[in-house]
Amino acid sequence: MRRLLSVLLLVLFASTVQAEVRFPSVIGDNMVLQRGEAVPLWGWDDAGTKVTVTMGDVTTSTTAGAEGAWAVYLPAMKAGGPHEIVVAGTSTVTIKNVLVGEVWFCSGQSNMEWRVRQSNNPKEEIAAANHPRIRHIKFPHRPAADPQVNIPSDGWKVCSPATVGDFTGVGYYFGRHLLQELDVPIGLLGCNWGGTRIEPWTPPVGFRAVPKLADITGKLDEYPSVRGNGSIDHQSPLALFNGMVSPVQPYGIRGAIWYQGESNNGEGMLYHEKMKALIAGWRSVWNKPALPFYYVQLAPYRYGNRGSELLAGIWEAQLKTLAVPHTGMAVTVDIGNTRDIHPRNKQDVGKRLALWALAKDYGRKKLVYSGPLYKGMTVQGDAIHISFDHVGDGLVSRDGKALSHFTIAGANKAFVAASATIKGKTVVVRAGGVNQPVAVRFGWHHEAEPNLSNKNGLPASPFRTDSWDPR
Repeated sequence: MRRLLSVLLLVLFASTVQAEVRFPSVIGDNMVLQRGEAVPLWGWDDAGTKVTVTMGDVTTSTTAGAEGAWAVYLPAMKAGGPHEIVVAGTSTVTIKNVLVGEVWFCSGQSNMEWRVRQSNNPKEEIAAANHPRIRHIKFPHRPAADPQVNIPSDGWKVCSPATVGDFTGVGYYFGRHLLQELDVPIGLLGCNWGGTRIEPWTPPVGFRAVPKLADITGKLDEYPSVRGNGSIDHQSPLALFNGMVSPVQPYGIRGAIWYQGESNNGEGMLYHEKMKALIAGWRSVWNKPALPFYYVQLAPYRYGNRGSELLAGIWEAQLKTLAVPHTGMAVTVDIGNTRDIHPRNKQDVGKRLALWALAKDYGRKKLVYSGPLYKGMTVQGDAIHISFDHVGDGLVSRDGKALSHFTIAGANKAFVAASATIKGKTVVVRAGGVNQPVAVRFGWHHEAEPNLSNKNGLPASPFRTDSWDPR
């Protein structure tokens, strides 16, 4: 009997030690909470335990469910801090150095994952990174068979010369520009993986929202795929949504920035459909129908011996995605490297994304946030006149040379090099021998670095006026 009592006491002591309030890794010291909206906080404890959350003079309580999960919402708050959050259940935990500001989800493949230390001027940038109100959390690469509720991480890092080198470069420069303009804390969720396609990041509801992806939707029960060795194929539909995006929800975010497409090169307008699925899917799972989604148009790059116009098909798909409400696109034809798929100038990429956010989400209505985007064309004699949106302070040749990378074709669909001149807010395109022009293409080659820009320093996006087979 004594022995049995001893065993029972040991079991009771062990269960008491293990009983504690717990959180997903996205919730912890140094985090940034989204201002201006109800703030979700959640975690686990023993089933039936009362959990009380206190932040300042606000206290709210709930009870852990049958599986131990609990969740509360704090009321909307203004930007500021630092704050402490005390969570009391079977144990009491204090979350320290919490700020309230603007939170952005930073996702995609290697050009989003590319770190500050790998970008232009790393020594100078790292030395100058005394921005304690910028916080970053990086999640590891982790595919999963089913939606997960947590993903391990090293937690939130306060921006300093000691930490910033490992931040996403694009995300950091995006956040730094917002900090400078808004003067509020900035939180960056780094959820990215080099070399990945778009499909694994997309939730089931996203695929179902796009009829042209029925071939994927019809097989959702079969995804994510499993390799021969039993591991999850991280390039399979759903794999990274399950393992890396699902565990972050419903953490409060303002919006998402996205840099991906290299691994889907060659798909043309099918990539547009997949972008629509990703955007619709994330908006659905975050329950934010107008979630801002800003993305980077791929930079020029020589993709080996593959067709020189395949990348232009991705550019076109990205350009068309601007028709989706609450989206924006940073054009990078002038800051790439045709021999390096990872251009080092992440500073301008981040800033250009931030311009979209400032104009669309933060009230900077007069800000010029985009370079010229194709609007329409008219044929006048032997020339085609191209009009643009986002002319800004006027059209210009970025380098002062003749406008480059324009081609023109007649009814025979044979494109030839063309001359182009700026006329007010339009560009006039013509070529000798093409007396009855029908269509114009601009920058339609994977190594094209065209020089058309607006006077505000933002380049024009590649485009075409025809709908012929681009290949």
